[in-house]
Amino acid sequence: MTLKGMVKGMRNMLGIYVGKWFYDKGIPFDAANSPYFPPMVNAIQRAGPGVKPSTAYELSGPILDEEVDEVKKWIEEYKQRWPRTGITLMSDGWLNKVSKKGFLNFLAYSLKGTIFLSSKDVSGTRKNANFYVRLYDQIVEEVEDKYVVQFITDNARACVFAGNNLMNMMKHLIWTLCTAHSMDLMLEEIGEIKIVKETLQEATLVSRFIYNHSTILFLLREQSKKKEIIRPAITRFATDYLVVDSIQESEGAIKRFAYQ
Repeated sequence: MTLKGMVKGMRNMLGIYVGKWFYDKGIPFDAANSPYFPPMVNAIQRAGPGVKPSTAYELSGPILDEEVDEVKKWIEEYKQRWPRTGITLMSDGWLNKVSKKGFLNFLAYSLKGTIFLSSKDVSGTRKNANFYVRLYDQIVEEVEDKYVVQFITDNARACVFAGNNLMNMMKHLIWTLCTAHSMDLMLEEIGEIKIVKETLQEATLVSRFIYNHSTILFLLREQSKKKEIIRPAITRFATDYLVVDSIQESEGAIKRFAYQ
């Protein structure tokens, strides 16, 4: 056997055993695209035979602690730039569909990038203007208000009041509406126009029909060279328009499939 053949055989064996681990634990295949996957394999190769793999206890205990310390160190290095560049605070609300709990996530953006700051459980809370005023003031104080030059929130009336109140209290701070949320609200209103509403509904029916029938989906993928039609989402109105655009792009494939 040639050297090339030996390397190919060893790589195939490696793939088989890595695959078994993926299949056994139901690990998503795109986990292999993680930037940490190749270094992990390289580290195993360098360790050589006889070295025992890390145990579940080690991974959930001391090794995890080391990783947390490394992340904290990175965040502190990140924060050292705040006095020079300032930061933009961003608020993002979401609902856990399983527990039905509502959360507000807060992130900080600067030239170095974005980091997660904290998450607040707002379930069962009356989300009026006073609530947001207190919450926003608390978050700004936690990161030191002198570093905050901008605060971005969604467009709810209570958030608008709280944002304006922040600017009155902190003259150096600019409060801004979330552009994505503004566009989403605009698209929601446009979607109420009769012809637009009917078009969106028809596109949604086409998409759901295709994805609810595996045979049709398989045949369409063959015609469209594996290109997917975007599925409609429940909450984001922009997705409905993307579904229409996706169907229009796949019009040729859909017609070829229909004429078969």
